[in-house]
Amino acid sequence: MRNKTKPMSKQLTRRKFIKSAAVTGAASTLGMPAIVRAQNQNSKLQVGFVATGGRAGAHVGFAWNNRKKYDLECVAFAEVDKNSWKNVHNNNEWKDAKGYTDWREMFQNHTKELDVVFVATPDHTHYGPSMTAISNGIHCYTEKPLAWSVREAQNLTKAYEKNKSVVTQMGNQGHAGNGWRLAYEFVKAGAVGDIKEFHTWTNRPVWPQGGDNPKKIDEVPAHIDWESWIGPAPMRHYTNGVYPFKWRGFVDFGSGALGDMACHTTDGIYSIMRPGYAASAEPLMMTGPCKGQFPAGMTLKVDYRATKETPAFTTYWYEGKKKNGKDNMPETPEELKSEGRKLPRTGNLIIGTKGKMLVTGDYWNSPRIIPESRQREFGKPKQLLERSPGHHDEFIIACRGDKPREYSQSNFSYSGFMTANIQLGNLCALAGKKIELNEAGVVTSDPAINELAWRVPRKGWDALKTNI
Repeated sequence: MRNKTKPMSKQLTRRKFIKSAAVTGAASTLGMPAIVRAQNQNSKLQVGFVATGGRAGAHVGFAWNNRKKYDLECVAFAEVDKNSWKNVHNNNEWKDAKGYTDWREMFQNHTKELDVVFVATPDHTHYGPSMTAISNGIHCYTEKPLAWSVREAQNLTKAYEKNKSVVTQMGNQGHAGNGWRLAYEFVKAGAVGDIKEFHTWTNRPVWPQGGDNPKKIDEVPAHIDWESWIGPAPMRHYTNGVYPFKWRGFVDFGSGALGDMACHTTDGIYSIMRPGYAASAEPLMMTGPCKGQFPAGMTLKVDYRATKETPAFTTYWYEGKKKNGKDNMPETPEELKSEGRKLPRTGNLIIGTKGKMLVTGDYWNSPRIIPESRQREFGKPKQLLERSPGHHDEFIIACRGDKPREYSQSNFSYSGFMTANIQLGNLCALAGKKIELNEAGVVTSDPAINELAWRVPRKGWDALKTNI
C-alpha cells in the first residue's frame, strides 16, 4: 500500500490494489485513509456471476442498477440454462461479457480478471465455485444456505479466516434489516431476562417432500447443460418438473425447508446469541424417513452450550405438516391467548426467564414483547447497533475497501457457523436419531454419522483450488 510521499509502483495492478485496500480496511475499524479510498473508487470492480436466472437475477439486477454508483463491470458469467444468459447480455454495456454453462470454465479463463463473484445456484453447487473464489482471492457473495453439507460450511469458514484479503457475504438478506437488531436491543435491555428457548416455525415446504427420487425420465432440453447442473452430486436423470425449483426437497440437491428458510428465520438467534457448534441435535418428529426427499414435516430440537456472554439455550424448529396433516407449529402461548390472538404462520417465539417475545415473519420483521401490555410498559430499547445500508451494499462497500471486510456482516465467519448448525438438523434427520457433538462440531455419539456430514464430489467437480 502506498503512502502520501511515495509514488505507487507501476507493478501494482488494478486488482492487486483493490485487494491490498481490502486488507488495509480489514485491519482497521476506522475505515480507509482518504487517499486510498479516492484511488480505489476510480477502479472498477470486475464481476462474475455463477447463475443468472431465478434468484440469481436479483444479484445481476443489483450489480447492473448500481454499476455507476459502485463502478461494477461484468466480465464473465456461468449459467447452465442458456435461456437465462439474456439477463446479462440484454444489458447493453455487458453484452460482451463471456458466458459459460460450466462455472469451472469461467474461473479457468477469468480468475485473473475477476474481483467479485455472486454464486446463486442450487444448494448442492454452492461449495465448488465459492471455495474456488475464496482460494483465489476473489470476493464472494453466496446465496443461502451457504453450503449443502455441514463439512462444506465448516471448510468455507476456515477458508475465509485463512484468506484475509477476501470479503464474503451469505444471501440472507434479512440480516441487513433492523428487526434482529431491535430484538438484540430488547434482549440486552433485559426485556425477557436470560433466554432459555427459541421456537421457530415456517410454512415451508411449498414444494413436494416426503417421497423418493423420481423414476420418470425426460429428454434434457437443448438449452440446459444437465452435466453442469448436476455438478458434484450423483448423476441423476432429468425429470421435467424437478428442474428448476422442486429440487429443494431432494436430498441430493437441496436442503429441504430447513435449508431454504432457516438462514432467514433463525438468523436472529445466531445474531443475538453467537453460539458455537451445537451440543446435540434431535429429530423429535418426522412424518417419515429421509429417502430421495426430506420428510413432509419435521420438528427438531437443538441444544447449545453456555458461552462467556450467554447461557445455555435450546432451539425448536417446526416445518411442514404434522402426521395428522395439520400445520406443524408450536402451541400458542397464554400471553397471546389472553388477548384473543394466534401465532402468525411463520415466526419466532423467544422464551426467557422474565418474559417472552414474538417475532413475526421470516426476516425478524417486528419483534414485540408479549402480551402487548408488557410491550407498552417496557417501551423501546436504547439503540446499540449500527444499521445497515443494505445487504448487497455493505458487501460491495467492503469489497471496495471503503470499510473493513467485517462490515459485510453475514460474512462466512458468521454464516458458516450458522449454516453448519442448520445443516446439523438435516444430518440428524438423515441419521434418524439424536446426535451429540463436541465443541469442534464433530459427532461423538456415533462417529460413523460424520461420514454423512460430507459428500465426496463427483469426479472433476470439486473446487479448482482448495487453500485451507
